Amino acid sequence: METAAEALCVRAFNRFYTRRIGVLAPTLAGSDFTLPEARVLWELAHHAPLSAAALGKGLQLDAGYLSRLLRGLKSRGLLTSQAHPSDGRQTLLKLSPAGRRAFAPLDRGSQAEAEALLAPLSAPQRQALAGAMTCIQAVLEPEAAPAVELRTQQPGDLGWIIERHGAVYAAEYGLDARFEALVARICADFVDRLKPQREACWIAARGPQRLGSVMLVQPRDDDTGRVRPGVAQLRLLLLEPHARGLGLGKRLVRQCSEFARAAGYRRIVLWTQSALTAARAIYAAEGYRLVHSEPMNSFGQTVVSERWELAL
Repeated sequence: METAAEALCVRAFNRFYTRRIGVLAPTLAGSDFTLPEARVLWELAHHAPLSAAALGKGLQLDAGYLSRLLRGLKSRGLLTSQAHPSDGRQTLLKLSPAGRRAFAPLDRGSQAEAEALLAPLSAPQRQALAGAMTCIQAVLEPEAAPAVELRTQQPGDLGWIIERHGAVYAAEYGLDARFEALVARICADFVDRLKPQREACWIAARGPQRLGSVMLVQPRDDDTGRVRPGVAQLRLLLLEPHARGLGLGKRLVRQCSEFARAAGYRRIVLWTQSALTAARAIYAAEGYRLVHSEPMNSFGQTVVSERWELAL
């Protein structure tokens, strides 16, 4: 039943989006070209020379339909062909000078339509829309999605860390609002006490979309507030559920290790729970060892709290 409901959601979105971007219009961006013709021109403008087979595979077009499209574009003088250097059975296609001239206003028109779609939106709305689009592509076609970068935090990131920790840990482990409050205090302390040469926060991001986070800080004595010499603490490792399995947790933890070594720390400590099996596996693979565990009541749940350490 869940799959059926989700399929209805996909179909509803498809109907909305095809209407919103004018896919059903007879031509694209006020030009004389249909959407399939425009897609062929775009591919040849950016990736030519291409064989018809490669073009059809990239666009997922039926060979007979693509052949008719190519004949029509050739008859208008927009395409040229040349012999394939290693396969005499194929020819390579590219835009003719007339094709390049025809494509230029089409490209500008499509860009203008995209900008007009975004123009009424605020900056946060534009970022949210771009992030959602990137997420859809990454989930459905991960090999074509933009690469994930690890960057230091920017305005808005700490609020996202607090919100996502609260939501994810409530949904997956039943932790109550006190956990979200703890994360908020950690983030506030990070800003108030930050020493950039010794502490950092990283965000795993694909374009505008945040996928994960981690912090490396100097732990302080609860009573005196003094830092512990030579010791760093890894905190707030998180991955969005849809971003798991991409190796990002390992990259974030490794980033902390490399930063700590460069900063002159002798070891890294962290606290976690036994139920976080995926995170524990990442820590173990990085070389951390479990040094202490004890059962306790934490954020509304009975858990086994663990302390791990990594010698640098």
